[in-house]
Amino acid sequence: MGDFTHTGTRNPHVKNVMLAQQIRRGATIVLLGAGLHLAGLSVARAIPPTQNVRGQVLDEKNTPIPATLCSLTSRLLPTGGLTATADQKGQFEFKGLQAGEYSLLCAATGYIPLKRDLEITDAPLPDVLMVLPVEEVVHQKVEVREQAPTLSPGEAAPSAKLGGTQLADLPLVEQKFQAALPYLPGVVRTPDGKININGLPDSQGQLLVNSSETADPVTGNLSIDVPVAAIDTMQLYKNNFDAQYGGYTGGLTTIRTKPPAERWEFEAQNLPPNPRIKNGTLVGMADFNPRLYVSGPVITNKLGFTEAAGYDIDKQPVRGLPFPNNEIRTHDFSSFTDLHYIFSPHHLATLTGNVFPLRRQFADIDSLIPVPASSDYGQHGFKIAFTDNFITSNGGMFTTVADGMQFYSWGHGEGAQNMLLTPNGWGGNFFNSYQRDSEQEHVSETYKLPRFKRWGNNEWTVGLGFLNRNYGGVSLSRTVNVLRPDGTIDEQINFVGGGNLSARDVEGHIFVSDHWVPVQRVSLDLGLRYTGETLGSDANFAPRFGIAYAPGRNGKTVIRAGVGRFYAHTPLLAGDFPNNPARQVSSFDDFGNSLGPPVTYANAYGDLNSQGVLVASQKFPSIVPYAWTWNLEADQELNPRVLLRVNFLSSRAYDQYIIDPATELATGPAMLLTPRGSSRYNEFESTVHFRINRFTEWNVSYVFSQARGDLNTLSQLFVPFQQPFIRPDEYANLASDIPNRVLTWGRFKTHIWGIESGPVVDLHSGYPYAPIDMQDNYVGVPNTARYPEFFSLDMKLSKEFHLPFPLVRKHLMRGSLTIFNLTDHSNPRDVFNNISSPYFGHFAGNQHRLLDGTLDVLY
Repeated sequence: MGDFTHTGTRNPHVKNVMLAQQIRRGATIVLLGAGLHLAGLSVARAIPPTQNVRGQVLDEKNTPIPATLCSLTSRLLPTGGLTATADQKGQFEFKGLQAGEYSLLCAATGYIPLKRDLEITDAPLPDVLMVLPVEEVVHQKVEVREQAPTLSPGEAAPSAKLGGTQLADLPLVEQKFQAALPYLPGVVRTPDGKININGLPDSQGQLLVNSSETADPVTGNLSIDVPVAAIDTMQLYKNNFDAQYGGYTGGLTTIRTKPPAERWEFEAQNLPPNPRIKNGTLVGMADFNPRLYVSGPVITNKLGFTEAAGYDIDKQPVRGLPFPNNEIRTHDFSSFTDLHYIFSPHHLATLTGNVFPLRRQFADIDSLIPVPASSDYGQHGFKIAFTDNFITSNGGMFTTVADGMQFYSWGHGEGAQNMLLTPNGWGGNFFNSYQRDSEQEHVSETYKLPRFKRWGNNEWTVGLGFLNRNYGGVSLSRTVNVLRPDGTIDEQINFVGGGNLSARDVEGHIFVSDHWVPVQRVSLDLGLRYTGETLGSDANFAPRFGIAYAPGRNGKTVIRAGVGRFYAHTPLLAGDFPNNPARQVSSFDDFGNSLGPPVTYANAYGDLNSQGVLVASQKFPSIVPYAWTWNLEADQELNPRVLLRVNFLSSRAYDQYIIDPATELATGPAMLLTPRGSSRYNEFESTVHFRINRFTEWNVSYVFSQARGDLNTLSQLFVPFQQPFIRPDEYANLASDIPNRVLTWGRFKTHIWGIESGPVVDLHSGYPYAPIDMQDNYVGVPNTARYPEFFSLDMKLSKEFHLPFPLVRKHLMRGSLTIFNLTDHSNPRDVFNNISSPYFGHFAGNQHRLLDGTLDVLY
C-alpha cells in the first residue's frame, strides 16, 4: 500500500506568485523564486526549506483506522487546506510544508474527531500519532498529550472485535463472516447450524453493514453475505447501551468494510479447487471457492473504488449417511461494490452495492434426514446503500444513511410423495414449499453535536429514521404421516385452505443520547429511543443507561455497568399467520381404522377477552417483542500486553411470538400465535487477551451460561423451514444452553519457515436434546438430556512466498492449509431421540478430521 500525498500551492512570500505557479506546473525542473524585500531590497534567494508531516491514526487498542479523513489547514495553505486519507495501516502524509502554524483534524465514521495544533520549524517534525476515541466505547486511554483520557458510552457493554487480518488467519469452515461468529464468547452454533447470541437465534438479532441493516426482511436471518475480503472490522455487541441502536433483542453485529486503497491493489484468493478423495481414490471436487479483491483510486484524492467478489461450489459431507448421498451442495455468488467520493476535507460520501444469489441443495440432511426427505433453499436479490458524512466547522457531524433492498427466497422438498415421520427419522419427501418476495427501504439522519462543557464534558447525539418492510408469497403443504415402529400409520396430518401470504410494516424511530463525563474518571451514558410500528405497537420507549468508572489515575482498571430496554422488529411472518394452510389431524388404530373425525386446527392469533379467557382472534395483537438487559464488568490491564475482562450479563426477553395448539377453546381447536413467549439468559465470562505484537495475539475465555425459554417460537418452527409436527409449547432449556465453555484462539508466526499459525480450541458441555414418543410429543422435561462433551482443535497454517515463474515472480503468493478437528474427536451432531426407536439414545453423525487448502495471489 503506497502513501497518499497531496502537495498544495507554496507561498514563498514573493510578489511574483503567478510566475511561480507557471514554473511549478512545469514540474520538470527545480523551482526557484525571486522576491523583493519588504524594505525594497532586491535580493535573489532560494525557496525556504519545506518539511513533510507523517502520522498514523489508531484506535484506543492501537489498531490502525483505515480510511480516516485527515485535513490540514493554515494561513499558508489554499482555502480549504490539504486532505489525505489514511491507508490500510492508518498512515497519512502531507508533503512540502513551510515553517509555520498548522491545524490537523482527523475524523472517521464511528469515532470522535480529533484536532491538534502543529508547529513546523526547520527541524524535521516527529511522526504525529492521532488516537481517536470510539463513539461506542466507554473507556479510552488516548496517547495524545493535548487530550485527557476519556470514558465513552458503549464500553459499559464492550464489543468483541475481529479485524480483517484475524478473519484471514482463523480457520473458517467457510469463507463467510457468519463462520467467524462462533469464535466469540457467548455465541453458540447449535447442531442444526443456527447461530445464537444471548441464547436467542440470529433472526432476533441485528446486522449493520456500514450502519445499514442487512438481513432477510421477512425472517431476520443473517442470510446476506459480505465477502470476507471486503471486511475491515467485525464487532459483536451482546449488549449496547447507545440509544441509536435498535431492532433486536439478541445480539448486535456490526461490519465496517475496507476503504478504497490509495494505490491499485489486486488479490486472487482460493484459486485451486480442493479434491474429494475417498479411500485413496479421487472421486471429484470437494469445493471451489475463488475470491477476487480489487481496490484503488479512480480519481486521486476524490473517487475510490473497491470490488470484492466470491464464488462458491461447496459439497459439505454429512457423516451418518452413505456417500455420495451425504453432501449439502451449495452454489452461490456474492459481490460487494464500494465507491467513496471526497467532496472536501470534511465531506465524504459512500455508495455500496451488494448481490447475493445462493442455492443450497439438501440443506438440512443429517443422520436421521436422508436426501429424499430433505429441503432445498434458494435466494437472490440486491441491496444499494448510500452514506453521507459531513463534519461541520465547529466539530459536529451529520450522518445520512439511505438504502433499499430486494430479497427473494424459496424452499421446497425433493419430490411430491407424502412425508413420513418414523421412530428412526424422516422419510418420503419434505411436506412444505414456500416462496417469499420481500423488499426493504430505510433512511436515517444522525447529528452528533460538538462536545461542550456543562458540569463536565457533554456529547449529545440525536437522530431519527424510517424503515419500510413488506413481503408477499405463498406456502403450500402436503400430507404428513406419523408411523409406528411396524410401519403402520398412527396419525395423519393434512393441510387445507390458505397459502397466499403478505404483510407490511412501517417503523419510525427517534432517539437522543448524552455521553456525559462529569469528572475525568467517571462517564455516564443516558439515552432514550422511541419506536412506532404499523404492524406492532405505535408507542415503544426504550431507556438506556450506562456508567463507567476508572478508580485509578492510570486508567488501567475500569468498572462498567449498564441497563437498557431493547425492542425488536415485529416479525413479518407473524403479520399474516392466519392465512397459512390449516392443519387437519386424523388418528388411527393399529389396524388402520379411524379413531374419529379429523381435528382441524384453524390458524389464529391468541388473545385474552375482557374476562381474561384465552380466545382465538383474526386481529393482529400489535405487540413488539422486547428485552431488558443489564451487565456488570471489570477490566484490568495486567501489563501493556495483557488485558483481563470479567463480565456478568443478564437478559430477559418478553412478548416473543410463539405457536401453541389449543383444543379447549369455545370456538374449537386452533393453532394460536400469541405474543406471550419469554426467555432468560445469564452469562458469566472471563477473558484474558494477550497481544505481544501486531502479528501475535492470544485469547482465552471461559463462559458459564444458562439459556431457558419457550421452545415453540415462530423462528424455531418456521425458519428456515416449517416443522412438520407442532407439539404443545414448553418452557425449558433452549437448544443453545451450554453451561460451560472454554474457547481459545490466537495467531502467531512460528519458527518453522516463518509459517503463520491460527489455532482455535473449543471445549464445551454437550448440546441439550429432548426425547420424544411415537406421536412426536415430549417425554419428560425437554432438553435435559445432553450430547457428549464437545471438543475441537482447528488450525490454519499459512505461508507467504514467491514463485520463480515469469508471470508471477513479481507477485506475492500465500498458501494455506486448514485442519478441522485435528484430534479427530467424535463430536456427534445427531441423536436418535425417539423412545420407540431400537436405536434410542445412540449418537450418530460423528465428525472427522478434515483438510482444506488454498492458494492466493497478491498483486
